[in-house]
Amino acid sequence: MKKILITGGAGFIGSNLTEYFLGKGYKVICLDNFATGHRHNVEPFLGNPNYTLIEGDIRNFETCIQAVQGVDYVLHEAALGSVPRSIKDPQTSNEVNISGFLNMLVAARDAKVKRFIYAASSSTYGDSKALPKVEEVIGRPLSPYAITKYVNELYADVFSKTYGIECIGLRYFNVFGRRQDPHGVYAAVIPLFVKQFMNGDSPRINGTGDYSRDFTYIDNVIQMNELAMLTDNPHAVNTVYNTAVGERTTLNDLVLCLKRLLSNYDAKIADIEIEYGPNRLGDIPHSLASIEKAKTLLGYSPSHTLEKGLEEAVKWYWENL
Repeated sequence: MKKILITGGAGFIGSNLTEYFLGKGYKVICLDNFATGHRHNVEPFLGNPNYTLIEGDIRNFETCIQAVQGVDYVLHEAALGSVPRSIKDPQTSNEVNISGFLNMLVAARDAKVKRFIYAASSSTYGDSKALPKVEEVIGRPLSPYAITKYVNELYADVFSKTYGIECIGLRYFNVFGRRQDPHGVYAAVIPLFVKQFMNGDSPRINGTGDYSRDFTYIDNVIQMNELAMLTDNPHAVNTVYNTAVGERTTLNDLVLCLKRLLSNYDAKIADIEIEYGPNRLGDIPHSLASIEKAKTLLGYSPSHTLEKGLEEAVKWYWENL
């Protein structure tokens, strides 16, 4: 029975990965300090004999050493997300996302972990205007958060070449889905808009709504993590992959789709007006991923389009908020 360490395992993506791999019969260790993760996300797993929870911080190297003992694979999801958060507090983002990442890499190397798969970010593309985004062509970072995620890629590349540890980075593109937190000042746009609609409030779009994103449902992310973890293609490791759908949606189209889907549950939502405000510092105007590399080397085939993912996410929020 293989053992997986999932850092940030109480968070949105980490808890979904935990649920999936426990269901597949793996032993799963969760490491989380609950800074942004939630205890209610891990409560369903606590009675599972194949599940271990370690409450700790990746900034503590001794904790990282403890967590990787006997581990076959690391799925490193722990990070301080959010571009605005990093602009407000770049030091903490750096400590968690770079120093904590390095701690985990060193611990994984010393424990002879088979493979280290980590959450990279589409923010790495920075000011590159090329569309679609291709893994080998990036621009200059536009935020402290983007810098930290790019440094992760550089460290992983050096560690794979210097120490022989297999590393795969997954550049997530605007992931959404069940368990994504709609609360707090740094809530992602989809759960935030859903919550506002459900409360009868007007969603507020930053800018004119013409900015576009490659919104990616959580099940596509789970698939990519599993493919990265299990691939035996020697050409598929020690690199990075876009983790996305390969479709671009404007914020205006997104909010209209959410309004339509939520109106099926409450007809009054159809009459809610949309508000607009100034653009947000550090935002990339347009984001669209090429997923050809993941298709070719990993055999990736997205299971969920944006529409299908939104239908499932809206249903989950309606039943759980």
